Amino acid sequence: MSATALLFAGSAVGVFGGLALWAVGAPRASDVVWALTAAAALLPATWEVVAGLRRRQMGVDLVAVLALAGSLAVGELLAGAVIALMLASGRELERRAAARARRDLSALLARAPRTAHVRVADTVTDVPLDQVQVGDHLLVRPGEVVPVDGLLAEPAVLDESALTGEPLPVERHPRELVRSGVVNAGGAFGLTAVSPAAESTYAGIVRLVGQAHAGSAPFVRLADRYAGLFLPTTLLVAGLAWLVSGDPVRAVAVLVVATPCPLLLAAPVAIVSGLSRCARRGIVVKGGAALEALAGAQVLLFDKTGTLTAGRPTVTEVVAAQALPADEVLTCAAAVERLSPHVLAAAVVRAADERGLPLPPASGVTERPGWGVSGRVEGRAVEVGRGRWLVPEPVPGWVRSLRRRAALDGRVTVFVRVDGELVGALLLHDPVRPDAARMVRALRRAGIRRTVMVTGDRVDVAETVGAAIGVDVVLAERLPEEKLAAVGAARAVGVTVMVGDGINDAPALAAADVGVAIGARGATASSEAADVVLTVDRLDRLAEAIRVARRARGIARQSALAGMVLSLVAMGVAAAGALPPAAGALLQEGIDVAVILNALRAVRPARSVEPRLAGPPAELTRRLQAEHVELRDMVEELRVLGDRLARPADALAAVAAVRTAYDRLVTDLLPHELAEETQLYPALDEVLGGEDPTGVMSRGHAEIEHLVRRLGRLLADLGAEVPDEEDRTELQAVLYGLHAVLRLHFAQEEEEFFTLLDEETPAPAR
Repeated sequence: MSATALLFAGSAVGVFGGLALWAVGAPRASDVVWALTAAAALLPATWEVVAGLRRRQMGVDLVAVLALAGSLAVGELLAGAVIALMLASGRELERRAAARARRDLSALLARAPRTAHVRVADTVTDVPLDQVQVGDHLLVRPGEVVPVDGLLAEPAVLDESALTGEPLPVERHPRELVRSGVVNAGGAFGLTAVSPAAESTYAGIVRLVGQAHAGSAPFVRLADRYAGLFLPTTLLVAGLAWLVSGDPVRAVAVLVVATPCPLLLAAPVAIVSGLSRCARRGIVVKGGAALEALAGAQVLLFDKTGTLTAGRPTVTEVVAAQALPADEVLTCAAAVERLSPHVLAAAVVRAADERGLPLPPASGVTERPGWGVSGRVEGRAVEVGRGRWLVPEPVPGWVRSLRRRAALDGRVTVFVRVDGELVGALLLHDPVRPDAARMVRALRRAGIRRTVMVTGDRVDVAETVGAAIGVDVVLAERLPEEKLAAVGAARAVGVTVMVGDGINDAPALAAADVGVAIGARGATASSEAADVVLTVDRLDRLAEAIRVARRARGIARQSALAGMVLSLVAMGVAAAGALPPAAGALLQEGIDVAVILNALRAVRPARSVEPRLAGPPAELTRRLQAEHVELRDMVEELRVLGDRLARPADALAAVAAVRTAYDRLVTDLLPHELAEETQLYPALDEVLGGEDPTGVMSRGHAEIEHLVRRLGRLLADLGAEVPDEEDRTELQAVLYGLHAVLRLHFAQEEEEFFTLLDEETPAPAR
């Protein structure tokens, strides 16, 4: 049990035990108990006041100390005991409100390797990390964290997301410098140490976190901020009452009713209530100081990977050459990737699972580190990996086009070869969260004046994401120390919030006025360095946390000011001699109860700024959300078919594939759009309110239906004829237009409507 909890329990026993003794006719014994209770509270309170004065800080605790000392001096022992109870209860509430989880480095240190594999000739020996010397030859096995900075002895595939934020694996070549803290995402490789562990990149990040904590300014309590006005007023009234009347009891009575329990109690109660409200919404706020700071937030900085994006690779498109259909290309790739530890393999297998493709067993699967994986699937030789390994010379035209498109869109290409023939490719990227743009708008409504995305990722990728979600500033290719500098610059503008989820974000999270970690996926290091942790994978909870914090702070101020006004009135009555100290102490208790009841309003939810779906509308929305996932591959196929039509030799087969796609548009897509128009949108109109809030989206349905009808008429006009250049151009225009409209329409619905579902998992990332 903490010291404040013991003091509170002792004070309660003293007050009520003394009352019990007085009730049974033992007034002397009750006086002794009350005197001891007041004295027990006076000693630690005096010590805190003295410590504050040494730091040149004067808070409302001084009034409490004077009231306790005055009560003992003039013999108002019950009043002193009651003040002790009020002071102890305030201290305990404040301790609970401010009991933030310590920002220690345990997660960072737990992740760091303790040993390294040193290779001498053909022998590999494990040695303590601090014994690694510059020039030592090390072995880094698959899945291990690189222990020290070093030069590669052979090609390697690395997961550098912990340091740079880049979500996709990076290929490094021999003699390239590799920094400690990255993860081996491929086969084992050799490394020549260029620095000892204490001077490595990872150790530097640990030091940055510690320095950021040491440099953080202490937070000033709400009560102490009001003390600047309340304290001198109290002392002035008490002094005048004693001077005019010549009776020190009047001065004590003034001090008793001025005991700042409305400040010491009301503010912590409101803040604790706000913390409780946040916790119910999956937002862990580590203490009242963090909540108060969050309430004053003006500048918000985001990491990109895992914060504004999904943080893991996702297959966005399956491009098939002429030999196999897209689903078969994906099936072959996923069958061999299922047995691969590569970071992209999981994305390929996940894409096959989402499309409901059964995966046949693969045999003879072998990994070529840095290149890809190969094996046999149903008697066929399947190879999946880099273009430099699988793409023949001369490079086919569709491959050149695909690579150009991947470079423009910031995507990664994985090629698939079956029985020696290149049959297709997969496009992967880290998708933007569907709730990211909505969250940025909600933050602005919540009072955030400036939003900044700061990331270690490439400039082109970062600017694309920043434009999509609407941040004010994009800072790309930033190392951990540069992120730390960005936070420092932002703090000059106003109270700064940093949001991240990676190890490279930990120093910036520690340095910001409020650090917020996306902790739903186990980002332990950033979670321990942060003041706020979102335990659910929803960004909109951040804006909700700021609204809750501002409401709790507003109620705390309201309660404190109301208590101060009531105390000032009581001080006037006490100064006139109409309110003795004991009665004043009881009156102050009544004031405390009133302000506490008002402060407890902070635990109740405010009127929601963001509407939420529940009941039948939510069930319908979830069903249509699932259909979006099922239809997404068909939408991407429209663009692929348009590209195929550009090749005259493949035109007839391409038109046949377009007819198949058209049939699916009619049987799957149009009923989906009709259900949205006739069922979902009317339900949303009632929830969103206003005049025709979904009208603009209905216009999208009309355009989609028009383009599908146009495609059907074009196919009917063609019949079985081989399309000429004009026919192909017309079909391409419709397919590309339909692809663009559907992608935009799906993205708008996922951002505006599907994120209204009040659940932990938002709409699938796009």
